[in-house]
Amino acid sequence: MPRQRIPDEVLSAAHERSKARAERDWATADRLRGVIEAAGWTVVDRGTDFALSPTAPPDIEEGSRVRYGGSKSVPSRLDEAPVGIASVVLVATDWPADVERALAGVRGTSPNGTSVVVVADDPSEEQAAALDALPDSRDLEVVWTSERLGHAAATNVGIRRAGGPVVILMDPSVEPTGDVVTPLVGVFQDPTVAVAGGWGITSSDLRTFEDAAAGDVDAIEGYLMAFRRPDAGERGPLDERFRFYRNLDIWWSLVLRDEGEGESPRRAVAVDVPAERHEHRGWSSLPEEERTRQSKRNFYRIIDRFGSRRDLLLQRGRPG
Repeated sequence: MPRQRIPDEVLSAAHERSKARAERDWATADRLRGVIEAAGWTVVDRGTDFALSPTAPPDIEEGSRVRYGGSKSVPSRLDEAPVGIASVVLVATDWPADVERALAGVRGTSPNGTSVVVVADDPSEEQAAALDALPDSRDLEVVWTSERLGHAAATNVGIRRAGGPVVILMDPSVEPTGDVVTPLVGVFQDPTVAVAGGWGITSSDLRTFEDAAAGDVDAIEGYLMAFRRPDAGERGPLDERFRFYRNLDIWWSLVLRDEGEGESPRRAVAVDVPAERHEHRGWSSLPEEERTRQSKRNFYRIIDRFGSRRDLLLQRGRPG
């Protein structure tokens, strides 16, 4: 694969940063590092020299198909006028039967104006063949990546391509048995609601969480999670260090709800929806020790950002 060309503005910023470091102007050096990283590049210092490398793999063109190397490479619709009533986003990696079942459910039960974005996150050959076999449709888009980006980055890809005013993240383990879109979209007529979904959880300490009945909850589980597209543009993107799916839903729920300390948080609402949950392959396919390791690593990210924010909980426990 040919070496990716370094943009002139990135190279210029890197030289300016090198000069700032030599002059011990650390504030300028840090600012320029931010400029470089925002452009999608990583700078590594090597004494008085430096090396630059792309943060994400390059995009790959295969005829009319583009396989994107990172979420930021994917053209975004977030600034465009919304179309329809909702966009459902699914991430497809392996297990094509699960994706097929979820797609059939959502496309067979959803009202007109529902679009679907499938993120083909460097899928297995079997999954790729199944996606290639899908008939062309105006309400279905498949977006491909060149490498396995991880759950948060792949979800960001789907959000960037969502055209509806409400984004609904749906795990392939979920099978809609009726219309799940209409009840979720309807919740957002209430401006105090930030996030809604089919299954919710509550906590008294932000350390342990329990399943909750329909109604107000502290967070929505990622099996089926809905939010306004403008909120995704303003409060996103999702933290792409969440390569594993576990606990990302709690983090994102709190991000969407948080209005700042001293302000009343917006609501998370669990809604009764006609859907069945099947085996979650992303969980069951991993050894227990690996599931535990990745889950804990993700959970620490929640604690780092929200560990003292008992004001976000319905049952506000004592600060820990």
